[in-house]
Amino acid sequence: MASISSLGVGSGLDLSGLLDQLQEAEQEKLVPIQQQQAEQKTKISAYGQLQSALSKVQSSASDLTDPELFNSVTSSVEGESVEAAATPDAPPGRYNVNVERLATASSIATQGVDEEAVLNAGTEASIDVTLGDGTPTSSITVEADSTLSDVRDAVNESDSGVSASIVFDGNQHRLALASKETGQQAAIDTVVFNGLDSLTLDTTTEVTGQDAKLNVNGIDITSASNQVEEAIQGTTLSLTDTGESTVAVERDDKSIRGAITDFVDSYNDMKSTTADLTSFSSEDGETQAGDLLGDSTTRMAESRLRSTMTESVDGDGLQTLEDAGISMNVDGELEIDEEQFDEALSTQPGAVQTLFTGTEDSQGIAGKVEEELDTMLGEDGMVEGAVTGAENQMDRLEERYSSMEDSIASTVDRYRTQFQELDSMVAEMNQTSSYLTQQLSAI
Repeated sequence: MASISSLGVGSGLDLSGLLDQLQEAEQEKLVPIQQQQAEQKTKISAYGQLQSALSKVQSSASDLTDPELFNSVTSSVEGESVEAAATPDAPPGRYNVNVERLATASSIATQGVDEEAVLNAGTEASIDVTLGDGTPTSSITVEADSTLSDVRDAVNESDSGVSASIVFDGNQHRLALASKETGQQAAIDTVVFNGLDSLTLDTTTEVTGQDAKLNVNGIDITSASNQVEEAIQGTTLSLTDTGESTVAVERDDKSIRGAITDFVDSYNDMKSTTADLTSFSSEDGETQAGDLLGDSTTRMAESRLRSTMTESVDGDGLQTLEDAGISMNVDGELEIDEEQFDEALSTQPGAVQTLFTGTEDSQGIAGKVEEELDTMLGEDGMVEGAVTGAENQMDRLEERYSSMEDSIASTVDRYRTQFQELDSMVAEMNQTSSYLTQQLSAI
């Protein structure tokens, strides 16, 4: 039987168009699988939103389990002579600080010389530097044929405790030496130039290094640095000018309040997310359903978390969130009674801390929420299990889709082969018919 390369050429029938229609009909078998794939993708995405919302609650709860949060303090300064930075070790209080003198570094310069002049032609030289703290004299080696710039570099590369720079006074250049640290003990005591006879000190330029002097609540304090630590327990004072200032150290209620508010907001955001994911409405004949409508995992996660939020803690102080002014409304969202909450925070700070962080023997609300969410979101948790199940279903659908595509391709190939055979057969029959017609006409 002759082979037909283009369907319909031999028979004159539109076999190619018919094959296309059959192929389109076969492709319809993929539509239900595609719809299921789209549903699973939507579900996986929705689970991602649920995980994200729950993770934010978990993170905010974790912040509230940190005892350092409730022990944090803040410092403020009235005046311009100091700046203050307090740590949790700083006890609350007000401190009068009078800065009488700032710590200064010592310095001295040489007489002027020609910047390009060689100061020790052909001979190695040295500089001996002694500081006021009584440490051994530092000897700085200066290589032969050095200029003023070379001497400066030799000083700066040494461990002598001093630094050097070059100053132009309008006529000549001077080598200026300064102690690297402030205070009397780090001050320059003596500088001796050996083999650098053209360098001599100009004593009129000498600045004496001094310790800072201040008074905190009547107590005189000296410091080699303008960064004064432990003059106020747990607080670093940065001296900026002379004069009087008042340093106030207070419990950081703003940070505590912010962390608790974040906790409430994250829970409410989670509640809003689950409400959207499980919503259902029917208006004007149109039905709209959330991506996780009827999903048991979402319902259970929300229910368990809501139950944990309303639990009580052990102790004689604040036992529930409602005791601290945080209640759950009819929609299941948390609300803060600002007046009641502020009063609890100001009059019972320890009880507020215990309510959220718990004690050595029992968990607080934040700890219970964090533990519950650890269970939900963990590797073997129900949320992760739901995501894994949806992903596995997606894998199975992809396998079905691929298998169905192979089946459709095989069916279409079979149709094509049958149509080619039909085309060839009809072509031969047409040829025979034409021949017989010619023969009959001849008779």
